[in-house]
Amino acid sequence: MQVQQIMSTSVEYVPTDTTLAQAAKYMRDLDTGFLPIGDSPQGRLQGVITDRDITVRGVAAGKNPENTTVDQMKTDKILYCFQDEHVNAVANNMQDQKVYRLIVLNNRDEKRLCGVVSLGDIVRHDSAKLGGETAREISQH
Repeated sequence: MQVQQIMSTSVEYVPTDTTLAQAAKYMRDLDTGFLPIGDSPQGRLQGVITDRDITVRGVAAGKNPENTTVDQMKTDKILYCFQDEHVNAVANNMQDQKVYRLIVLNNRDEKRLCGVVSLGDIVRHDSAKLGGETAREISQH
């Protein structure tokens, strides 16, 4: 099974000048803990922000969520996979990177954002066994 068969395709960018408070509200409204950041006309991904980035790196570090932007707190290292990759390979990638979700890019030439795949997607659509193994590996530090 390929990633494109199980990924979430309703992914929205937030601009770099979005405040942490606004990003948290988007996350609440979209029921997600992860937002891609980008505001270039070409739709280029400039980073990602997670609920953990907001709470631990932002608020807990004393940053004001009303005037601190996602650009200031974003994760610059973007972990990704391609939509035509096999789910097992992506699960292995998640294990190696110790992450629960990956950005999905359309292909190796254009590298356009086309979705997000999460551990939950793997469990729901592919295999509870693979999902369990992946979660176990991710949680072991």
